Amino acid sequence: MGSEGPTPAVTIHLTGFKKFHGVAENPTETIVNNLQAYMNKRGLPKGLIIGSCTILETAGHGALVSLYQTLQSAVSRDANLSNSRRVIWVHFGVNSGTTRFAIENQAVNEATFRCPDEMGWKPQKLPIVLADGEISRVRQLLVQTGLAVENISKSLAEMGFEVTTSNDAGRFVCNYVYYHSLRFAEQNGIKSLFVHVPLFSTIDEDTQMRFAASLLEILASIY
Repeated sequence: MGSEGPTPAVTIHLTGFKKFHGVAENPTETIVNNLQAYMNKRGLPKGLIIGSCTILETAGHGALVSLYQTLQSAVSRDANLSNSRRVIWVHFGVNSGTTRFAIENQAVNEATFRCPDEMGWKPQKLPIVLADGEISRVRQLLVQTGLAVENISKSLAEMGFEVTTSNDAGRFVCNYVYYHSLRFAEQNGIKSLFVHVPLFSTIDEDTQMRFAASLLEILASIY
């Protein structure tokens, strides 16, 4: 029988956020900025490519242009590669009130910001994507991308991390970005995942870096 050749690599693109109201130092900015070097030192698994690391303004409507430029540029860059459909977007956001990592299962088509974002926008009960209809519309990880949140969480828990699955990413900027990303992922045949992390004062930086690296290794192994 003929050989089909080696399995194409998985390319993972990362985003984190800058500071916002109540969080002067966002741990996701540190995680995303340092993860490439951290994983290179740790030993980047065969078949895993970190495609880009981007820090987004913690803003909704006002940051859409830069968000879609980031998403589209990665798809365009990967289009000529054999792994053009083995692409995962991993978005990191902080939840200052949690003590565990949370793998977000879904995003809701509702923007209701508890405070103005970093560009001064404070929507209330507005649809994130008007063309998608009501604010009750939900986009789910498994349906839109085929990734199973329970399997990811179980693998991380077996490694000793305090992790849970979540069906509520809030209604602030994290949910806003995740909704757009899941929609974009479905339209382009790629995958998207959002992960909430605690503050470094709750779970230290080294543990969070190990968690992020382990997450990427798991994603590369199951995709």
